[in-house]
Amino acid sequence: MRYAVLGTGIVGRTLAGKLVGLGHEVRLGARSKDNPAALEWAQQAGPRASAGTFADAAEFGQRIIEAVGGHVALAALQAAGAGQLEGKVVIDTSNKLEQVDGGVRLAPLDDIGSVGAQLQREFPRARVVKTLNTLNFAVMTDPSRVPGEHQLFLSGDDAEAKEEVLGLLGEFGWPRDRVIDLGGIETARAVELMMPLWLTMYGSVGHGDFNWQIRSAG
Repeated sequence: MRYAVLGTGIVGRTLAGKLVGLGHEVRLGARSKDNPAALEWAQQAGPRASAGTFADAAEFGQRIIEAVGGHVALAALQAAGAGQLEGKVVIDTSNKLEQVDGGVRLAPLDDIGSVGAQLQREFPRARVVKTLNTLNFAVMTDPSRVPGEHQLFLSGDDAEAKEEVLGLLGEFGWPRDRVIDLGGIETARAVELMMPLWLTMYGSVGHGDFNWQIRSAG
């Protein structure tokens, strides 16, 4: 499978590196084709790795992972081009955060709702699936870092797209029964609202190797 990963931060590079390690071809996308972080990653990741602009990556990828900040996610996909997204699974991993007093917090709620729902509205021919936004970048691709039956969440309107994403998450090490399908893309708002508690927990425990475990009586 050919993947486009949009975003050169730690989340994007981690996901891209894992995908290459699994045998996929990956193009890491950035705003400019000479982005130093993207070029360095591609050089170090080996022959199945490449770098380019958001548009280059989206054209290359059969599936697209959006791994930029939620406040620029729409702009990144606009730069990728609506035509390059049509019919493709677009995995949204972002949270809409803002810098404040040397740290970050969830941006104030607005009428846009979740990032995931906004992207699906703006690109109706893309198949947007929200996942991987509720945990640390390292745990995304190595759930064994956290003991126990902890879980992920999934939101999206396209059942076949969610099935494809479940397959990818399985490659990352997430058993199917530990991924909770919340329903349509409108449910992405709920998981994005989990971020303030995640940030508070991070400040309390001092590291990111923790995750959510949901228990039910039935």
